[in-house]
Amino acid sequence: MDIDKLMPLNAYGYAKHLFDQWVKHQAKSKPKQYVGLKFFNVYGPNEYYKGDMASMVFHGFHQIKAYGEIRLFKSCSLEYEDGGQLRDFIYVKDICEVVKWMLGHPHVNGLFNVGTGRARTFAELCEAMFHALNMKPNIKYIDMPEHLRDKYQYYTKAEMKKLSEAGYTRSFTEVEAGVEDYITQYLDKGHKNY
Repeated sequence: MDIDKLMPLNAYGYAKHLFDQWVKHQAKSKPKQYVGLKFFNVYGPNEYYKGDMASMVFHGFHQIKAYGEIRLFKSCSLEYEDGGQLRDFIYVKDICEVVKWMLGHPHVNGLFNVGTGRARTFAELCEAMFHALNMKPNIKYIDMPEHLRDKYQYYTKAEMKKLSEAGYTRSFTEVEAGVEDYITQYLDKGHKNY
């Protein structure tokens, strides 16, 4: 789809959209390298400063520590069961590998999705968090706030063909391994900065 025809749903999406448009139009001026990376659901070290926008892993870890449970939104769609909402969760260390690869390949230009190319459920993500803490999963489903219901995305998955065709061959971390590393090596050690 032509990105100039897209209509972002919020200010965050609009800011990303403006950059994507800028990258698209750099092809005309031919700078040495121009790359826009569209990150999907990123989680991992150093997101403590993001507040409400931090990942579900960050918030879920703190919910488990405080209450022994994780709270997830109930589904408001007949197509998805509670906890069955899908996201392409990508570990920040994989993001860093893509950025390093781009820096080492200055001939590669354009807009690229950066996700795993695999959609996983929020329930699977939460189960991985409990597993990393050697605890039995305890997920409580809560009502989705009214103001989110019309804007909520039930499914995201990065199409990774373009990055692969550009020559990127490294595999991406599975949710279970990424969540375990993040929780056991960072969050559960109580570090604020890593």
